[in-house]
Parts: sequence; structure tokens; C-alpha cells
Amino acid sequence: MAKLTKKQKEAFSKVEKNKIYNLEEASALVKEVNTAKFDASVDIAVRLGVDPRKANQMVRGVVSLPHGTGKDVKVLALVTPDKEAEAKEAGADYVGLDEYLQKIKEGWTDVDVIVTMPSVMGKLGPLGRVLGPRGLMPNPKSGTVTMDVAKAVAEVKAGKIDFKVDKYGIIHAAIGKVSFEPAKIKENAVELLQTLMKLKPTAAKGVYVKSIYMSSTMSPGIAIDTKSVN
Repeated sequence: MAKLTKKQKEAFSKVEKNKIYNLEEASALVKEVNTAKFDASVDIAVRLGVDPRKANQMVRGVVSLPHGTGKDVKVLALVTPDKEAEAKEAGADYVGLDEYLQKIKEGWTDVDVIVTMPSVMGKLGPLGRVLGPRGLMPNPKSGTVTMDVAKAVAEVKAGKIDFKVDKYGIIHAAIGKVSFEPAKIKENAVELLQTLMKLKPTAAKGVYVKSIYMSSTMSPGIAIDTKSVN
């Protein structure tokens, strides 16, 4: 492990060992323990009592954070010519079809979210090897495959995020920036966690939410009381 700086040691000392914080306390503390010199992201990691290898225990969903993520999300709209104007008006950063499909085929993935139409999905299939590992493949369940392209683009720009449990049973999500007021960090966290609670698979037995940690880029993790979100 790299040697901690004086500032990092001071930050780590503010997080009491073995203490479980409530969401309000964590949302304030995560700002105090930030040591990055930039506006770091605030992230939440939720360990779930599910087995992601089983299809009936997969947890995936979308949530619209009330205060957005604080990040300028770059959106590519892969649409037919008749949808280009509305995609641009809704705020898509890149709009088109064949020329962008070719760029992706050549390895270009400089976007955060891709929105497309059902009729275009057939063309995206062969690009799964490029888009899949980067989490960029559009999905009807996340609202990124739709005929209402303008609405999908606007929602993503406003703070709608897609989350999915990883192979270790953990959900990772960015819920804001350290420059946010503590109340806004808390409200975004509550929105995500309450959405997660509604997605508990019926096949999952025992404790559903095993642990919750909040952190910022390069900061220590702050343990959150799982009962504070029920």
C-alpha cells in the first residue's frame, strides 16, 4: 500500500474505526475526509445478499437522482435521420448512425451513455464486444432503447443512472460530487437505496443489504447503517 500523506492520515483519522454512521452523518463526513484537489465523485458501494450467477437473483435498475451526478454526461444518440433533430434538441452530444457505428467498430468509445431506437439494435449486435465490457450497450430495461429518444437523452442528462450488481454481489454507483451540499448527497443516496430495496429478488434469501459504504475519490470508506434506509 502506498504511504499516506499527512493530509490523508488526517482524513482517515476522522472516520472512527468500527463506527456505523447514519446517512446524514456520512453525507457530511464524506466532504470532510476528501483529500483530492479536484471536485471528486461521491460513490456508494452496496453489498447485497444475492448470487449474481443466478439469473433470478440479478439486480439491475435505473434511478433518477434528484440532484444529478454533478458530471457532464456525454451522450451518443444512434438514430435514423428523422430522429436526429429531436436528439440534438434534447442535448445529445453526438447524433448520427452509420458514421458512429463505424467509429465504434474502430474502437471509439468516448461517451458515457448510448441511446438508440429498437430498429437500430440489430446493427449494434456485432459491436457487443466493444460496448459490453464498457457498460455502453443500450438496454430497453434502462430506458436507453426507445422510440422517445428525446426523453431518454434528457433524463440521462438530468441525472438518470443505470446500475447493475457485479460478480461479487456489489452495486457501485456515483451519486454526486464533494462540492454538493450534504443534504443533496443524502437525498441522492436515499433515492438510490430506496430504489434498490424495491428490486430485491424473490429468490434471494436472508439479509438483502449486507453493507453500505460511502466514499469519495481517494478517500476512506464510511460504513453506513443499513437500517437507516429501510
